[in-house]
Parts: sequence; structure tokens; C-alpha cells
Amino acid sequence: MGYLSPMTSSQQRPATGAQSLTGQEPLFIVLNTGSGRGDAQVLQDTIRGILDEAGRRYTLMPVDDPSRLTETAQAAVKRAQDEQGVVIAAGGDGTLNAVASTVLGRGVPFGILPQGTFNYFGRSYGISQDTEVALRGFLQGHLQPVQVGHLNGRLFLVNASLGLYPTLLEDREAYKQRFGRSRLVALWSGIVTLLRAPRQLRLQLEYEGRVRDLRSPTLVVGNNKLQLEHIGIESQELDRGRLMAMAARPVGTLALYGLLVRGLFSRLGDAEHVISFAFDRLTVHIRGRSRVKVAMDGEISWMSTPLEFKVADEKLPLVVPADSAYLDRS
Repeated sequence: MGYLSPMTSSQQRPATGAQSLTGQEPLFIVLNTGSGRGDAQVLQDTIRGILDEAGRRYTLMPVDDPSRLTETAQAAVKRAQDEQGVVIAAGGDGTLNAVASTVLGRGVPFGILPQGTFNYFGRSYGISQDTEVALRGFLQGHLQPVQVGHLNGRLFLVNASLGLYPTLLEDREAYKQRFGRSRLVALWSGIVTLLRAPRQLRLQLEYEGRVRDLRSPTLVVGNNKLQLEHIGIESQELDRGRLMAMAARPVGTLALYGLLVRGLFSRLGDAEHVISFAFDRLTVHIRGRSRVKVAMDGEISWMSTPLEFKVADEKLPLVVPADSAYLDRS
């Protein structure tokens, strides 16, 4: 089969550590068959059909066992380095995070086929949740270096959090397993979670040369303009290479419901019980805790304290649509 013709110079946008695209690179697609909204076989058939039609070399690397996701991503990166190819992650936020963590700093372009519920990372760069649209946009794409965050050396694309927020995510996942993936299910699970009185964390925050003590049920650090704008938090600082931290002051259940409603109506930034600030580097000490549960792009794990949040030193060379016809404008 023939290959796509090389892109014009106006479509090429080199990213740090990654070559410009020619439109002929082989693709190594890490596909999490256990994540996403639909049938994994349908997803694979869609990918094969579009790439076969385009005459593009590709290798599908499906992952049935989540514990093998990083191993498969590492194999994809090695092949992409050897063959001057591109690594693509197909799956939910956790899959995108795992593959991006392996790609970062390895001089390999990175593409995504988002399959998650909200797709904040993809939508921020015009990448559709519709697999066909996203893949056709990729084939007409260029490289754009994008900022990612680090928490104790581990990457996050959208946000990282501790306290109440990881609990909300755990409960949401349990509800999804029972009732399916939808925004309504996510909202209802959040309402139920808030019925339980959240524990207050005693935090000491070090940033911008200052030290601040704070009691809060949760701390969230954001790296995604779209998500921040949707809940009503100013996001311009992300354009300046910084991250945004958000925390709720100690409040009762009724006030937490009020914050949830404000978030739904993009008014969280106006709430008197919410504090937010931008930073380059933030160190978080938690009194009485040597380890704490954290969520990074929706994936839960335990991490030793103190916690250090910062912008990653390198940017991620993401392939984004160059043709406006394939841009997600939602």
C-alpha cells in the first residue's frame, strides 16, 4: 500500500525531543481493551479500517491485563525509537497517563484516541472522543509540546489530588461498574459520597517562598484549562507554565453540596469556602501521615509524604489536529 503524502512545512511543528512529522511514520498503538465506553473489538476494527484505508503502517498492541500496560507502553516506545515511529494510547485517562509517562523525555511523538467519560485532556487540544474523528485528525496532525505535571516524580496530565477527591473517584468507579459510564452516574455517586462526613487533613503548604497551614477535606492540583474553566476556577496561570491548587476550607455536608452545585454551574471560584492559587512548585506536609492516598488522572495509589507538585521539566510532544474539520470544539 502507499503512504500518506508528507505534510507541508506549515503543518509541521517540532516538539522538544521529538522529530517533525512526515506522515509516513509507523504507528504503535497501545490499546487498553478493558477501559473506555464501548466494545474493544469494535474499536480495533475501526482503527484497522481507517489505517488500512490510509495505507499507514501500524501495530496494534492490545492490553487485557492493566498490570501489563506500562510494560507494553515501554515496548511501544522502544519500537518507535528504533523505527522513527509514533506511540498512540487508546483508552481512558489512566491509560493515557500510563503511556504518556513512558513517552515523556524519550524523543517519541505521542498521539491519543480518548475513550474516557470526560476526555478533558483530549478536548483541551481539540482531540475528539469519536475514534474515527480523532484518528483522521491524527493523520492530518502536527506536533504541539504540552505541559504536564509531576507529583513526587510521577506524571499527571489533568489533575492530581488527595483527601476527599480520591474517595469521590473510587466511589464513582464503583457506581460505574454497577450502572455504566455516564456523567449522570458520576454526579449521583458524588452526591452519595458527600453523605459521609469527610475527614479533615491538616496540611502545611510550602510555595512561592511562604508556608501556610490549612485544614481541608481535599487538595486538588490542576493542569487542565478546560476542567478548571468548567468548575469556574481561573486558568490563565497554566499558560504561564504554572499549576493551580484548589482546596476547600473545613465545612459541613450541606456546604459541600453547595460547592458541588457551584462547580456544576462553573461558579466554584466565587465560593467563600474555596481557596485557589498558582505555583511553580508546591510541597505538602500532612500532619500525622507518612503515606497518603492520591489520585492522578483518576488512578488511585498510595504515596509517601511529603508530596511535591511541580511542572515537569520536559513537555509532551502531542500530535494534535492541523485540519480544523477534525477539531473537537465542545
